[in-house]
Amino acid sequence: MTATTDRAATPETVIPPSAGGPARARPDINPEPSSTFERVLVATFVAVPFVALVAAVPLAWGWGLGWHDVVIAIAFYLVSGLGVSMGLHRYFTHGSFKAVRGFKIALAIAGSLAIEGPAITWIADHRRHHKYSDKEGDPHSPWRFGNDWKALTKGLVFAHVGWLFDGDVTSPEKFCPDWLADSDISRISKWFPWLVTSSLLAPALIGGLWSMSWQGAVTAFFWASLVRIAFLHHITWSINSICHTFGKEEFEVRDKSRNVSWLAILSFGESWHNLHHADPTCARHGVLKGQIDIAARTIWLAEKLGWAYDVRWPDEERLTGKRTNDARKLGSMTRRRPAPAPR
Repeated sequence: MTATTDRAATPETVIPPSAGGPARARPDINPEPSSTFERVLVATFVAVPFVALVAAVPLAWGWGLGWHDVVIAIAFYLVSGLGVSMGLHRYFTHGSFKAVRGFKIALAIAGSLAIEGPAITWIADHRRHHKYSDKEGDPHSPWRFGNDWKALTKGLVFAHVGWLFDGDVTSPEKFCPDWLADSDISRISKWFPWLVTSSLLAPALIGGLWSMSWQGAVTAFFWASLVRIAFLHHITWSINSICHTFGKEEFEVRDKSRNVSWLAILSFGESWHNLHHADPTCARHGVLKGQIDIAARTIWLAEKLGWAYDVRWPDEERLTGKRTNDARKLGSMTRRRPAPAPR
């Protein structure tokens, strides 16, 4: 699988979408906009977990939170978060490594548990983002309305969450025909409503059985379902908004992708976004010394176990040529190693 990695405009020539004028045909956009029901459904899954997240702050002080809830929430956050970072993003979208069939299926299911859309929809949107990064056609660029502070404020809101309500629907036929042709992934994408149900109810079931009480089921549902989903959503969306606006440019890119260190652990290494846009198929995003990349370490473990192979590890010579002129000397990086034979 080869991801779409066309380079975008330079930061000085970021092109906002044209306003007004006749509508143009776009082969990468499906002609049928999302339905009212779909928008209401998106709004529900955005608003309800967010309200739960806001309510979590006072609730955390002395009521409704036990160590069972914390353990279950962390476990589901790790599974669904790595499913997005390692699975939907690095594997399915960019082909940073290859996976045996069982691991491929597990990654698709784990990514779907994040409730960020069916696997094929997620892949198509992100490949479109890379093709048009910070240019017209990018589904969630914070620079789409302009460069002044008012336009950027509006753009940040749009890139973080507003784009989910946009009427344009990315064409899977154009951006991910490879996975549409994969019967496993097509089937898992169709199972998305059931996976959403499982992601919401499984923590409650575990919490109830663990504590043998209805209260345990309710608190686990609140913390490990609603709060966990809301928190993961906003971490994921922060890569679209914050990591295309603030942070460091340590590698040369033709868009506004930046590295944001304080998001690295919570995003499993996704916030080393500047390197990712400089070398999209690289399996490791945090390539400089001290840059923690949990997803890359998990890919390394999967490679050792024989679940992943042909991993595209960073090449020091290649990345040295991508460093910005004013950046510090390149830190220690892992060279690409020969891949084990597939099992």
